[in-house]
Amino acid sequence: MFARAVMIGIAAYRWVATVTASDKDSRLKEVMRVWRKNRCISKPAITVYRQWIPRFMDYCNSEQLNWEAELTLAGVTRFVKRYARSRDIDVECALHIARSALRAWSEGLQRLGETLPSWRPTPEPLQYRPSLLREFAADMREHRGNPESTIRKKITHAEGFLEFLRHRRRRIIDLRLSDLDAYVVKCAKRYASVTVADVCSTLRSFTRFLRASGRISIDLAPSVIGPVVRKGARPHRALPWNDVRRILRAIDRSTACGKRDYALLLLMSTYGLGAGEAIRLRLDDIDWRAATLHVVRPKTGVEFMLPLLPEVARVLVDYLRHGRPAYARTRHLFVQMLVPHGPLSCSSAVRYQLVKHARAAGVSAPYLGSHVLRHSHASRQMELGTPAKLIGDILGHRDPDSTSAYLRVATERLRQIALPVPR
Repeated sequence: MFARAVMIGIAAYRWVATVTASDKDSRLKEVMRVWRKNRCISKPAITVYRQWIPRFMDYCNSEQLNWEAELTLAGVTRFVKRYARSRDIDVECALHIARSALRAWSEGLQRLGETLPSWRPTPEPLQYRPSLLREFAADMREHRGNPESTIRKKITHAEGFLEFLRHRRRRIIDLRLSDLDAYVVKCAKRYASVTVADVCSTLRSFTRFLRASGRISIDLAPSVIGPVVRKGARPHRALPWNDVRRILRAIDRSTACGKRDYALLLLMSTYGLGAGEAIRLRLDDIDWRAATLHVVRPKTGVEFMLPLLPEVARVLVDYLRHGRPAYARTRHLFVQMLVPHGPLSCSSAVRYQLVKHARAAGVSAPYLGSHVLRHSHASRQMELGTPAKLIGDILGHRDPDSTSAYLRVATERLRQIALPVPR
């Protein structure tokens, strides 16, 4: 009887294991269909992802863990570190691959209706340390009305200055003008003059705060002298229009990422949009019936309409139908190709794509920033004879002097007014 009971138990275990394995396979096939429909995970990547999911599930079973609760960044990191040590493989490489695979797995399951914990915990409100910086941030927020982006920048500068004082073994109460001068000189050896001028502005604000809060007895702010940054001292960096066209032609539009990059860079070069304007575009900003594009200036909040040109419209349609992830949760037009497909968050993402495609096109320039296409567009319009007022309206310039700066790089038009050199 005992042997028969054991045999029945073994058979029941095998049946349960078979059902569980069948459920896993069925769930994986459904998630793979989601991945394929989402268009952002290639077949080779899916092959690699399929290897990590069973490893993770086996780890959770062996450790008697709830795999749903462990399917977070922290839980996956614990699993990968243990797995890498047991297999004697590189931890960083394994982390990079496994995090992508298991996050895609989590997103796919949620798309199928399963409730899972957030991949990352909700970040706590930004706190500055030490308390001196918290007070400085509160002062800028409450009495100066500075936005959070400005506050973060000034706090970073102030942190650097406090670290400099610690190396000099100088207390705040003993702060001297020579300390400020020495720090400005140190920054001038590392940063451009525009950045040094920005640091000096922060030092003036910081020393005024120290004086107002009674931490120092002398107002040192008027004595902080920064470099003079002359407006228009250096012409805008722009590319020849043929180079812009070469960059666009070099983009591989057969991939989802290439379709996105081509649409993004074409918009910027056609309309002279800055990176901040382009990455803030939303699906609702395109009026297909009226053939218009709604744009908002990131700095001023000014709204304006641009005509949706036929070529731009065709490229956007191709990107939306065949490139943009089908399950992106944001309404932003341009999104990241990796899960969870959030919006492009900063201009550095645009710069990275521009540099990558410029290198593929064989275009070399001393500077390829996120605004170079905006400057190239304005210079091109100057060369074509477009009225400066119209160019300024499109670029959002309030001051005509801002537009006139592009005359300095409109070399073809400058040749027309050049005076002959006397012999």
